[in-house]
Amino acid sequence: MQEANRLQKALKAGRPAYGGWQMLPGTNLTRVMCRSARNMDWLLVDLEHGNISDDSMHEIVAAAAACGVSPIVRVLEGQHCMIKRALDSGAHGILVPMLETVQDAENVVRASKFPPLGTRGFEPLLAVDKFVEQHPHGGEVRELSGKEYLEQANSSLVIAVQIETKSALDNVKEIAKVPGIDVLFVGPFDLGVSIGHPIVRGQMDETLVGAIQSVQEAAQAAGIAAGIYCDSGEDAKAWASKGFLMNSVVTDMIGLRQVVSQLFSAI
Repeated sequence: MQEANRLQKALKAGRPAYGGWQMLPGTNLTRVMCRSARNMDWLLVDLEHGNISDDSMHEIVAAAAACGVSPIVRVLEGQHCMIKRALDSGAHGILVPMLETVQDAENVVRASKFPPLGTRGFEPLLAVDKFVEQHPHGGEVRELSGKEYLEQANSSLVIAVQIETKSALDNVKEIAKVPGIDVLFVGPFDLGVSIGHPIVRGQMDETLVGAIQSVQEAAQAAGIAAGIYCDSGEDAKAWASKGFLMNSVVTDMIGLRQVVSQLFSAI
């Protein structure tokens, strides 16, 4: 499983992992995004703010995995049932929004791990084929068994939580130390609003930049990764230079708008 999880491999190697962000339904869109950039490591399936249903999530996860890109599901919230649905679909990891406390982080881990580390129920039928190992030009397929999934899932799936509220920022050092959390992921727009320093016309003030950097420092001190939502490759690369390892590059709706606007501006 770890070999097939491209995001986790990058994080364990300490190198930046760059991702796309899908808000609109449709596996054709998934394949276009995943095959447009060879260095796309992960694709975020956004159930919180996106127009994506549970059915669509299952299909998008399968399509991304088949393209060799790690599907990561942002669940609506950190409820046990939502985390279970995402992981049972075969997601290589989850992103849980609007975290507030250490207790919230512990609950996320508990719902994400099989016993004895957690309380996740075991049903691997839909998940196992999202970790198939196959040469890109064909050849023998290495299928994952249910027993292997059970044995490896606790250590092979990426559990990321969003730091995007003042409460989470105040508790970030303690949240980072919760066993089982792999990534502290900054939602800069919500974090800015929550601490009274919103992003204005795309610009962050020094207070927000400092708050974001403190998340990376907390993650580094705890021996885990930090990530951040970005709207461009330039921003993603800039935050990577500051130690952030899980950085988005493009969101489908934003990218489509930019491309269409650019092309029509030539008329």
